Amino acid sequence: MRADVLAIGTELLLGQIVDTNSSWIGEQLAAVGIDTMEHRKVGDNLGRMVAAMRAMLDAADAVVVCGGIGPTQDDVTRDAIAELMGVELERREELVEHIASLFGTRGRDMPQNNLRQADVPRGADVIPNPIGTAPGIRAEIGAKVIYAVPGVPYEMQLMVKEHVLPDLLARSGEAAVIVSRSLKTWGASESGLAEMIADEVEMQVNPTIAFLARGIEGIVVRLTAKAGTTEAAWALIEPAEARLREILGDLVFAVDDETMEHAVLTRLEARGWSLGVAESLTGGLIGARIANVPGASRTFRGSVASYATEVKRSVLGVTAEQVVGKESAGQMAQGAQRVLDADVGIAATGVAGPDEQDGQPVGTVWFALALPGLPVEAVSTRLPGDRERIRQFSTISLLNILRMRLDALP
Repeated sequence: MRADVLAIGTELLLGQIVDTNSSWIGEQLAAVGIDTMEHRKVGDNLGRMVAAMRAMLDAADAVVVCGGIGPTQDDVTRDAIAELMGVELERREELVEHIASLFGTRGRDMPQNNLRQADVPRGADVIPNPIGTAPGIRAEIGAKVIYAVPGVPYEMQLMVKEHVLPDLLARSGEAAVIVSRSLKTWGASESGLAEMIADEVEMQVNPTIAFLARGIEGIVVRLTAKAGTTEAAWALIEPAEARLREILGDLVFAVDDETMEHAVLTRLEARGWSLGVAESLTGGLIGARIANVPGASRTFRGSVASYATEVKRSVLGVTAEQVVGKESAGQMAQGAQRVLDADVGIAATGVAGPDEQDGQPVGTVWFALALPGLPVEAVSTRLPGDRERIRQFSTISLLNILRMRLDALP
């Protein structure tokens, strides 16, 4: 079965918003074995939308349309689908009640514009949206089907997972259950990983193996298995995952929705250790990522964003003359331990650019760890990219160093 993706919105064409929704939908379709041959973007113009939908339905079995079902006058996806079907829009009272109730729970009156979201092409089905005011649409056009979902990512993702994908699988005649396991890695390139597991990739049948480059989040190796039941599908995944883990070793830092910071906090909590952070060039990014993990307060004491040299000296007690170097990084980590009353202190200081600092090139970063009962450790690296990428790479690199050091402890 083939399902293509159409993103709606003039803002996408103007580059005001990056279309990440189509990428996500394409990934989900591929994961369940649905072929995708084309992604398109079209502006908020009824004629062009109808033409795009018609052309795409000629080539594919299904089209997933994302966006254009909001309450404003330029949201005309529902009108375009009605024109394709050759029917009028009809107002569904149950949708009016649902939308009004959502506004009521927020203590607000429903604007009259939102009534447009209760309009559905006659004969089409509604895709429920329990967390938003834009219900989706499923419309059969001859032997083909078109789905319309909101452009709001978290609403779209819920509706695609719970309604669009199951319906597509049922239409394709696939009674199988499809499950995936994503192994998140840090420290090797995509080509390097491919070389390491080349034998596994060559033998793949079920489960299949795919590589997903996530930039500053590393490389994901995804296993996808298909079977008659969930239990049978996972039974296929488990031995394949074990083989990959044996090959990849400590390059794997997490699975599925887990993050590097989750991996670090889990290890610290298992030892009963608290964590304090001192960061310079990252300016709070490390602390923000750690604090985003549910339950972080059980382990995370806090972060000192010591961006200015005088803050490093007055707050963290840094005496080293050169503030980007081995000695200063170590003193920052010890300062984090002391000031934040933490068992473990970690630190990052470096040159994010665009200019060199104290003769050190852009991308020079020092990391340091201060662990209970052990000498302070400091390591240096040279990171690529612009200012933002260097700061982001520094964040995950320091956390990865801590993860690997914790794993090496007895």
